[in-house]
Amino acid sequence: MDDWGEVNLKLDEFLKEHKISRSSLSRNAQIHYKQLLKYCNNDMQKVDLNLLARICRIIHCEIGDIIEYMPPKEL
Repeated sequence: MDDWGEVNLKLDEFLKEHKISRSSLSRNAQIHYKQLLKYCNNDMQKVDLNLLARICRIIHCEIGDIIEYMPPKEL
């Protein structure tokens, strides 16, 4: 099986670093709190690009601030 690496969300790190509460982000971006928790815990199967756009707009960040690509580990 090919190892393509992985994509991780760093949303929770960003929120903590900038002292933004999950509940305020949930409320301001109109995201269900349980759905936001999945994004904060990097525990989702599919990513909603419109939701990411709302998050970026509300917390004033670039997409690269909250998402990262991790290349495969070389053996």
